[in-house]
Amino acid sequence: MEIVITSAGDKLTDKFDLRFGRAAYFCVYNTQDKTSKFVSNDIVNVQGGAGTKSAEKMIELGVKRVISGDFGPKAKQLLNKFEIQMVMLDESDSTIESIIAKISK
Repeated sequence: MEIVITSAGDKLTDKFDLRFGRAAYFCVYNTQDKTSKFVSNDIVNVQGGAGTKSAEKMIELGVKRVISGDFGPKAKQLLNKFEIQMVMLDESDSTIESIIAKISK
C-alpha cells in the first residue's frame, strides 16, 4: 500500500508538514517494499483550492492513506469519496523518517 506523508522538504530527514494542501512535498511511502519518493506540491502557492487540488493529486497517485496535520472540509469530502484514509498527527517536530518508523511497526 502507498501512503502519503506531508513534508516540508524532499528528504527523509526533513520535518513533517502539518499542512495538507500547502505542504511543500508529499512523501509517497510504499509499505510493501519500504521505498519512498518525494513529489513536489506544485500547487502550494495557488490562491484558493489548494486542499481540493492536493486531494485530486492523492487520487492521481493512487494512495490509500494520507498522513497530515489537518485537512480542509472540501479535501476531506473528496478523500472520503475515494476512500482514502486520513490520519491527523500533531507532530510538527517529527521527521518523515520517524513517522515512517512509527507506521512500519
